[in-house]
Amino acid sequence: MSIEINKFVRAKRRTIALIIERDGSLTVRAPKRAALRDIEQFIHEKIDWILRSREKLRAIVTLPKKQYANGETFLFLGSEYELSIVNPQRPALKLGNGFTLGSTAQKRGEGMFIRWYKEQALQVFTERVDHYAALYGFSPKQVKVNSAKTRWGSCSANGTINFTWRLVMAPLDVIDYVVLHELAHLRVKNHSPRFWKLVESLCPDFKRHRKWLKENGEKLNL
Repeated sequence: MSIEINKFVRAKRRTIALIIERDGSLTVRAPKRAALRDIEQFIHEKIDWILRSREKLRAIVTLPKKQYANGETFLFLGSEYELSIVNPQRPALKLGNGFTLGSTAQKRGEGMFIRWYKEQALQVFTERVDHYAALYGFSPKQVKVNSAKTRWGSCSANGTINFTWRLVMAPLDVIDYVVLHELAHLRVKNHSPRFWKLVESLCPDFKRHRKWLKENGEKLNL
């Protein structure tokens, strides 16, 4: 069976990575000097995984797009909070017992929430990275928040750790797993057995958190 590659990227990395995007397309990331025959062989060996991953995507029920109206619920640190549209307020979006959004900002609801989530995400992720870096002796260069849709986190070659703002919707123990996962990449750059052994030593329950993300990750969105 032939598998179509929808996006092919050569980068400064040691291993070949296959990524099934939300639309089912296949992205291949390969080392700059990897031979095409080796890449093709790797894809051939992973055909069953590719097909299973696409089948899981098709089985996911598409969640309705938020309307930013009274009664809708939004996630933050694993808890759901109901939204109420109120008189104009400053800031336009607040979180107390629930979210309140000023009526004049309702049409800009999505942008308001994304900005709020990004601000909270940077604060939460920085605090968790600093905590575990001090606890286990890691030295990350910087923490950044991005809008990645297919990766919860990443660790660059220069030691910068990136997280998607969507992750701040997850429970704190799940966030901690992703934080420890990326910190572990400061010592082991790939996903070899050595890497997973390190992750397990830092987060013994990591498999449960990884499973939670696989089963609930689609809900961490607007």
